[in-house]
Amino acid sequence: MAGQGTPATALLAKRKIRHSTHPYDVSPDTPNYGALVAAALGVPPERVFKSLVTEVDGGLTVAVVPVTGALDLKALAAAVGGKRATMADRTVAERATGYVRGGISPLGQRRRLPTVLDSSALDHPTIYVSAGRRGLQLQLAPADLIALTSATTAAVSSA
Repeated sequence: MAGQGTPATALLAKRKIRHSTHPYDVSPDTPNYGALVAAALGVPPERVFKSLVTEVDGGLTVAVVPVTGALDLKALAAAVGGKRATMADRTVAERATGYVRGGISPLGQRRRLPTVLDSSALDHPTIYVSAGRRGLQLQLAPADLIALTSATTAAVSSA
């Protein structure tokens, strides 16, 4: 798919990781954005994951959680051995990852950040995450995402 290259898709191609890209058209400011992305892709929403940049004890951490739930900040802090987690400032998140809100991918970030993948991802053969720009999702195996990001898995999403 010409013209859709991002640092995330470039990383997958370089490492020869099996994946597919899926364009969609949903405004990032739409309420229930994740559910609408899942509907646009025609996949169950529990297979679509959002990448959230957080601060845990002053350091940045990426949480990858299903769009059907909310990030449990206490569980995230515990998962990385921290005391307190908060959502990172949008500008800080965009600067650290090299991506814009609504298009932050857990892959191919400007600075490789510690990553926690919600353990529910392991219930699916493949999951969908941002490909690194608004309007484009990647489908890949959770094990490949874990391997490429050195992610830990933990229950960090609350329904």
